[in-house]
Amino acid sequence: MPEKRDYYEVLGVAKGASKDEIKTAYRRLAKKYHPDLNHEPDAADKFKEVQEAYDVLYDDQKRAQYDRFGHAAFQQGGSAGGGPGFSGAGFGDVDLGDIFSSFFGGGFGGGRSSRPSGPQKGDNAITRIRIAFMDAVNGTKVSIPVTYDEPCEHCHGSGAESPSDVSTCPHCGGTGSVRTQQRTIFGIMEGTAPCQHCGGSGKIVRNSCHKCGGRGYSRVRRDLTVNVPAGINSGQQIRVTGKGGRGINGGPNGDLYVEVLVAEHPTFKRDGNDVHVEVPLSFVDCALGTTIEVPTVYGDVEVRIPEGTQPDQVLRIKEKGIKDLHTGRPGNQFVHIKVKTPVNLTKSQRKLLEEFQAQENKSDSIFAKWKKAFKR
Repeated sequence: MPEKRDYYEVLGVAKGASKDEIKTAYRRLAKKYHPDLNHEPDAADKFKEVQEAYDVLYDDQKRAQYDRFGHAAFQQGGSAGGGPGFSGAGFGDVDLGDIFSSFFGGGFGGGRSSRPSGPQKGDNAITRIRIAFMDAVNGTKVSIPVTYDEPCEHCHGSGAESPSDVSTCPHCGGTGSVRTQQRTIFGIMEGTAPCQHCGGSGKIVRNSCHKCGGRGYSRVRRDLTVNVPAGINSGQQIRVTGKGGRGINGGPNGDLYVEVLVAEHPTFKRDGNDVHVEVPLSFVDCALGTTIEVPTVYGDVEVRIPEGTQPDQVLRIKEKGIKDLHTGRPGNQFVHIKVKTPVNLTKSQRKLLEEFQAQENKSDSIFAKWKKAFKR
């Protein structure tokens, strides 16, 4: 008898693999080696090997025993209490219907249709728009071209000329699915598949709609006006109902999500609902104090610069930030003082500064204090 391969090697996973990784590997290999799909001579043996490895590694208790004792844990007389093959273990929480539906086009065991016949909402769609910084602050309206499937105005999505032209499919009884049987290595497996006569809708249309030709929808292209609310931030989305993918069996369209990308501003920097701005001032204004008009997203605001203001000092202007998208409460604006040393002094300016320098106590200057406190 050939020596058994390591179960982790069989599934192609690491020894520390999670249960999700083990399940994913099992699904992939089970499809690859299933004898009904793979007619190579060794396919059945490989399928059995994959199943055996999965039965052990997916079960926490069996996996712990295998990690400790290897294959010996499941040999006759071992402590596992039964072999891991088809007869000695279940299938964990893997839904065989999910696996075999990809083989045969239908589910097994539950009578569950893979294509419900009732109305279903269509898939959602997404698009992106770019707006200016101030448009995000104040709100705006943007017109975007949108192409989507609109329910036919005559048949309202049914595809029939009139309601009396729609009847229940006699082959599936209106369920949209029929019972099927497949022969597998497990025996005869029953399942369901979409009804071929009604296409899974459960309905038969005798006379097609003259306007849409029985499709139930028409392809339209329209310019859609999107209201962008004040305070929206880059990356946030706006939902437009009913402009997404086409519904199924008369179901409503999905929704369109418009993702907003906000351009940067050359002066204002946004942080949440707060706004930051850098303001350059001369060292004289910072030393003596002054009053300036600072730009905000709502216009200029008078701000008092205190005497002795230091470089990179931050002043707060309350409630001059961006209004919250949900509450409408504004954030704050923070003013970052950037001290600039003047250049190209006039003769009179230089003379005044030289007089200031001469009057400064050299032993008590800012540099002298720093040097005195300096430690090597």
